[in-house]
Amino acid sequence: MGSLFRGETMSLAQLYLQSGSAYHCVAELGDIGLVQFRDLNENVNLFQRRFVGEIRRCEELERTLSSLGQEVHRAGLRPRVDEEDDVSAPLPRDLLRIQEESQQLQQELDQVTKSRSSLVTRLSDLRQHRAVLTETQQLLVREMALESPLTGPDQEETNRNQTPAQLPARLSFHCHLFPYPLTPDEQEETLRDLEIRTHDLQMVLSQTEGYLAQVLERTVKVIHTWSLRVRKMKAIYLVLNQCNFDVTGKCLIAEVWCPVSQLHRLRHALEEGSRRSGSSVPSFYNEVQTLHTPPTLCRTNKFTAGFQGIVDAYGVGSYQEVNPAPYTIITFPFLFAVMFGDVGHGALMFFFALWMVLEENDPKVKSAENEIWQTCFGGRYLLLLMGLFSLYTGLVYNDCFSQSLAIFPSAWHVSRMCSHVDNQSCWLLVGNQLDPNISGVVQGVYPFGIDPIWHLAINKLSFLNSFKMKMSVILGVVHMTFGVTLGFFNYIHRKQFALIVLVLLPELVFLTSLFGYLLFLVVYKWLRYSAWDSDVAPSLLVNFIDMFFFMSPSSELYHGQAVVQKVLVVLALISIPVLLLGKPLLLYCQHRARTHRHRFLGGYQSLEEANGSINRLDCDDDQIPEDEFDFADVFMHQAIHTIEYCLGCISNTASYLRLWALSLAHAQLSDVLWSMVLRFGWAYGQFRGSVILFVVFAVFATLTVTILLVMEGLSAFLHALRLHWVEFQNKFYSGSGYKFLPFSFLLLEESSL
Repeated sequence: MGSLFRGETMSLAQLYLQSGSAYHCVAELGDIGLVQFRDLNENVNLFQRRFVGEIRRCEELERTLSSLGQEVHRAGLRPRVDEEDDVSAPLPRDLLRIQEESQQLQQELDQVTKSRSSLVTRLSDLRQHRAVLTETQQLLVREMALESPLTGPDQEETNRNQTPAQLPARLSFHCHLFPYPLTPDEQEETLRDLEIRTHDLQMVLSQTEGYLAQVLERTVKVIHTWSLRVRKMKAIYLVLNQCNFDVTGKCLIAEVWCPVSQLHRLRHALEEGSRRSGSSVPSFYNEVQTLHTPPTLCRTNKFTAGFQGIVDAYGVGSYQEVNPAPYTIITFPFLFAVMFGDVGHGALMFFFALWMVLEENDPKVKSAENEIWQTCFGGRYLLLLMGLFSLYTGLVYNDCFSQSLAIFPSAWHVSRMCSHVDNQSCWLLVGNQLDPNISGVVQGVYPFGIDPIWHLAINKLSFLNSFKMKMSVILGVVHMTFGVTLGFFNYIHRKQFALIVLVLLPELVFLTSLFGYLLFLVVYKWLRYSAWDSDVAPSLLVNFIDMFFFMSPSSELYHGQAVVQKVLVVLALISIPVLLLGKPLLLYCQHRARTHRHRFLGGYQSLEEANGSINRLDCDDDQIPEDEFDFADVFMHQAIHTIEYCLGCISNTASYLRLWALSLAHAQLSDVLWSMVLRFGWAYGQFRGSVILFVVFAVFATLTVTILLVMEGLSAFLHALRLHWVEFQNKFYSGSGYKFLPFSFLLLEESSL
C-alpha cells in the first residue's frame, strides 16, 4: 500500500548469467514480470549484436504464422485459446519443430487453396457452357419464328438444322467462346456430358473443401499457441542482446532495475532458471550503487488504475516523489461533481458505471473492439465515483433534471411577506421574490441542501451565484494549500530540511496570508451577519482591495482588522525575496562546502559517492557535475519559479471560478431542456397528449444523454483535469520521471488475445 502514496524503492542489480542458463533465466524473469533491463549495448548497431540471427529466424516464423492467421481470418474463424496449452518460451529445438510444422501447414493450405480455386473456376466454366447451350437453343427457336412466319414440316426441319453461324451478326457476345454442336443430337449429348462433369466437379470440390476445413481446424488449434511462444522467444533474445559478455565469453552480464522488496523473488528466479537448464554453475545477482535515476513504480489495481492514468498523463512522477493518485481518488470526482451536480444526471452516470463494474468479467464486455467503449470501460470506477459524487452535490443543490426535490418541509413562510391575502395570492403579489429581511419569513434552517422554494423565486440566480462563487473560491484555496503542503513530504523524504524553511514555508505564508485570509473573511462574514443585518455588511471585495493599498477599511468586520491586514501583506511581501534567494544561496554554499571537502581529501572519492555500475562513466542529463555548478543558471530557474508561483496563486484562484461557471451552465441547460422540450408534451390531454408526450420524452431523453451527460460531462471532466494538472499538481509534483516497464510475458499474452 505504501507504493500507492510514493513509488517503491528500486535497486540496480547486476545479473551474472552463465551462457548455458541465460536463456532459461531470462524466461523465468519474463514469467514473473519483475525487472526492467537496461541496454548495455547502446553504442552497438542492432545488426551487429550477438543474437541477431536467432531474432531473424523468429521474425521469419512470425511472418509464416501471420500468413496462416490471415487464412484463418479469411475463413471467418477465430484462433482457439485453451488454458491447458503449453505457452512457455520454447527451447531452440522446439522452435525447429514449430517451424517445420508451420511450413507444412502453410504448404498444405496453399495447395488446397489453389486446388479449390481451380475447381471453382472450372465448375463456373462448365455451368456457363451449359447455360450458353440452353439459352442459344431457345434463342434460335425465337429468332426463326420471327423471320419465318410460315410453318410446315419443311420449314421446321430447316430451323432445326440451322447453326448459330447462320444467325444475324447481332448475336456476337464478344466474351468467352464455347464450342457449339451442329446437330440437335450432338447438343443433347453435350448437355448430358456437361451435367456429368459438373456433378463430378461438385463432388471433388466438396471433398476439397472438407480437407481445407480440416487443415484450418488444425491451424486454429495451434496458431495462437505458436504465435505466443515465438514472440516470447524473440523477446528473450532481444533482452539477451542488451547484455554484455565478460572477457571469457562464458558469462553474460545484465543490469536490471528491481524493487527492493522483490529481490528475493529475483534470486529465486535465477536459481530456478539455472536448475531448468541443468547448469552446474548457478547464476546470481549483485546490487550496485549508481548515479542513474531509477524508474518510478506505483502499483495499482483495477480500482486505482484509472486515477493513476490521469496522473501519469500529466507526467510520470520522479523517483520517490509523492504520488497524487490516492488524493485524486477523492478530489477529482468531487470537483467534477461540483460542476455536474444533478441528482438525475448523476444517477444515470452512476448506474451506467455500476453496470460496467458488475459485468467487468464478461468476455463480451472486455473484448469489445470499439476504442471509445474501451476508454469508458477502463475508467468505469472513475465514472462510478463521478456519478456518486454528482448525486451528493445534486442533493446539496436540490437539483434533479432542473427541478427541486421537496424532501423536507420548506423553512420559508411566504404568508408573512403580506398578511392581507392568502399564500398563493401573496406569492404572486410579491413577484416570486424571497426577502429574508422580513420578520418571521424564515423560521429555521432547511435540514440538508438548498431549500426547494428557491427554485420558484425570481432572485434564485442571485442567491445561487453568490453561494457557488464563494464555494468555488473556498474549494480552490483549500485545494491549492493542500497541494503546497504535500511538498513537505517530498522534502522530508529527500532530507532537504533547509528547503522546508527556504521554499515551502514562504510559499505557504504567501498563499495563506492573502488568499487564506480571503477565506477567513468569507466564513467570518457568513457567521457574523445574518439575513436581518446583511444590508449593513461590508463588501469583501472592497476590503480585499484596500488591504493591498494598506488602507483602513471603511467598515470593519472585526476589531483590529486594519492592523491584521497590514501584517499579512508585509508577511507576503517578505516571503517573496526569501523564496527568490533562499534556495540559490543554499545550493551555492553547499557547492562551496563540497569543493573544499574534495580538495581536503586530495581528490579521492568515497565509496558511497562512487558508482559501482559497469557503466560508471555514464551520467544522467539532469545531474550536473559539481565542478559545473552555475549560480546564475540556478538563480534564473528559481526566479522563474518565484514569479510563476506568485502570479499563479492569483490566476489559479481565479481559475477555480470555473466550478461556479460550469455549474451554472449545466443547471441552465438542464432547465432549458425541461421547460422548452418536456413541458411541451404536457400541453395536450387524453390520447393525443399521450402520443405527443411519448415522442417528446424520447427527444428529451436523447438530448439529455447527448448534450448533458456526454458533452457537458466531457466538458466538466476536462475542466476538472485542468484543475488537477495545473492548479493542484503543479504545487508539488514535477512529473519528470520515467515509468518502470518490467520485462513481462503477460503483456504479450494480453495483446495476443
